Amino acid sequence: MKITFLGHASLGIQVGDINILVDPFISANPKASHINIEDLKADYILLTHAHQDHILDVEAIAKRTNAVIVSNFEIVSHFEKLGIEGHPMNHGGQWDFEFGNVKYVNAIHTSSFPDGSYGGQPGGFVIEGEHKNIYIAGDTALTMDMQLIPMFIKLDLAILPIGDNFTMGVDDAIIASDFVKCDKVLGYHFDTFGYIEIDHDLAKKKFFEKGKDLMLLNIGDFIEL
Repeated sequence: MKITFLGHASLGIQVGDINILVDPFISANPKASHINIEDLKADYILLTHAHQDHILDVEAIAKRTNAVIVSNFEIVSHFEKLGIEGHPMNHGGQWDFEFGNVKYVNAIHTSSFPDGSYGGQPGGFVIEGEHKNIYIAGDTALTMDMQLIPMFIKLDLAILPIGDNFTMGVDDAIIASDFVKCDKVLGYHFDTFGYIEIDHDLAKKKFFEKGKDLMLLNIGDFIEL
């Protein structure tokens, strides 16, 4: 499993021959100006919620690649009206896709489309693929519900928002990693704009002091599990 950081909360995940995008917000992110969305491959696009900084490039990418949208019922319905195929899910549900199992889990945040219309309830994803298990938290506060995750799966990686203000910050993300029982963390949703800028060295130090590994990738860089 190869995971590429595409800036903000956008990820590319490759599982075998299958390419997955998560929350593509790239073309309007000046920090990701070197990423061309026309070059991105996508068989599936997973969406945690409907905010513009998570769905901006969905329509353009999905119509070019014929990717299938995987998200809550409301978000999938929205994109189906635009002629894009989708697979609707809701909290607690799971489905076996060709690349592996996906479970849609709770997140505490808000969710509305750029025009203000209802975007369903936000969520996160637990993905099992190629014998590796990852948790993508989405935009969320620290929540006790995270403690449910290790009851059904052992994680190899937790992808957690760390930018604070709109989501968890570093200190809460450390607790979240305790809750999900995963000390290997990829941080995201940070530095894109002023409200969520962080001190990288301090963030890594805080995780290290708790015996945890926080990875902060440059945009376009990847890790392999």
